[in-house]
Amino acid sequence: MEYVIICIVAFFASILTFFSGFGLGTILLPVFALFFPIELAIALTGVVHFFNNIFKLMLVGHNANKKVLLYFGVPAIIAALIGAYLLVNITDIEPLYTYFIGSKSFEITTVKLVIAFLLITFAIMELSPFLNSLKFNKKHLPLGGFLSGFFGGLSGHQGALRSAFLINSGLNKEAFIGTAVVISCFVDFSRLSVYSTRLFSSGLDENFPLIFSATLSAITGAFIGNKLLKKVTFGFIQKLIAILLIGISIALGIGII
Repeated sequence: MEYVIICIVAFFASILTFFSGFGLGTILLPVFALFFPIELAIALTGVVHFFNNIFKLMLVGHNANKKVLLYFGVPAIIAALIGAYLLVNITDIEPLYTYFIGSKSFEITTVKLVIAFLLITFAIMELSPFLNSLKFNKKHLPLGGFLSGFFGGLSGHQGALRSAFLINSGLNKEAFIGTAVVISCFVDFSRLSVYSTRLFSSGLDENFPLIFSATLSAITGAFIGNKLLKKVTFGFIQKLIAILLIGISIALGIGII
């Protein structure tokens, strides 16, 4: 059943990444977390996200702006390594609290709290006009790259911040999307290089069929999303996704997931 649910979510989430601030990883991570330990969920999400981005890179990567890639992408790569290193290390911290509901035990851990907090924070940012009201210009691109890369490495949450800093960089729609995809690939490659020290030990090698199925679903969604790029907008979906993410994040933070 988890195969079906994850593949369906990967398909629709990949379509929505073309039209909303939420990235594939933001939507897919909570779904993986329903079925796997959070550290394995992050690893699985990272791999699917990376291969999906490679496909999107072939579709729209040629539209990327090289100057923006330099000023935004380089700090993003460095920060992604830092964020990923931090994630790898907090997964080893002992549970902060264990409680029981009936005969079933639940654990509140540092990594779950961090990921839950970030999910809630970025979901609220999507629900409020605060982020959209911020105005960044080209001189802020290195700062935006660092922040986007750090949170991308730590939890995969890079899309909202990346969009906020790139939106006023003078790029047209096609260049904006192409540049965002290339930067996302940079961040994914950087964080996976750090995650690789834990991927196989956390059980990734046992889930290759699931990774392949979810990746294929995401690629199919990306292909359809690219076809709809100039025809459809799904702004209202952001609100629904944000509300669902907040609910799942609360469950993750208190150890139910």
